[in-house]
Amino acid sequence: MDIAIIGMGLIGGSLAKAIKLHTDHRIFGADIDRQAIRHALMMGAIDAELDEEKLRGCGMVLVALYPGAIVEWITAHADSFAPDALVIDCGGVKGTVVEALTPVALHRRWHYVGGHPMAGREYSGFRYSQDDLFDHASMILTPLPEEDLSVLQRCRDFFMDIGFRRVQFTTPRQHDEMIAFTSQLAHLVSSAYVKSPLADRHKGFSAGSFGDMTRVARMKEDMWTELFLANREALLPELNGIIQRLTAYRDTLEAGDAQALEQMLREGREIKEALEES
Repeated sequence: MDIAIIGMGLIGGSLAKAIKLHTDHRIFGADIDRQAIRHALMMGAIDAELDEEKLRGCGMVLVALYPGAIVEWITAHADSFAPDALVIDCGGVKGTVVEALTPVALHRRWHYVGGHPMAGREYSGFRYSQDDLFDHASMILTPLPEEDLSVLQRCRDFFMDIGFRRVQFTTPRQHDEMIAFTSQLAHLVSSAYVKSPLADRHKGFSAGSFGDMTRVARMKEDMWTELFLANREALLPELNGIIQRLTAYRDTLEAGDAQALEQMLREGREIKEALEES
């Protein structure tokens, strides 16, 4: 089929490359960055630049933009999608996006499914995209409740075909709650951690732990600001929770309570071991 990809950054570019690697689909790309389009064409990641005529013939539209831009683009092109086309956004939050797009998609002849590919890098842009970015990754989908099962099967088959290990169906609310913990909190902690006055003197004193803790501090601040604010209802409880837990560690250290500290560390180790076993 013909596939449109809107946004040729890290995610959109990697989707294009993965589709080209694993399938015979034709890909039409769109991006406000002319250089990204030129690079994608030169590398064979897309067959041509997307226009309105090509859009009307696409059986799938993947929208890899910031949340607000996703809503604006799909709303603006709602009358241009082919009948029975799958329109899937790839934004990092789902609640605000799905809520805004549900009335747009209802009673249309095309199908809207919220999505979030659980893969990424600390770098952004098409130049860092790769055809194996989604290998063994999970694709989260948040379809509308009334969506037909055959449509969900089409979605699942497509993403499994291009390298994803798992397709996880869930609700926008559950997605945002889990992403607040598994992704957004880690980015906030990393950003705060690297601001230590000792950070610029780490050479010769750091091993893997420093790199692990600081890797995602290299984030695109405009995108992550939008993601954090769009999901603050779910993110704030997670942030408050880790502040409380860190406060308990601090209080134990201040008290010099070796027994309590050892117990707290044991609990953390046992939780991590149980997670790995499961």
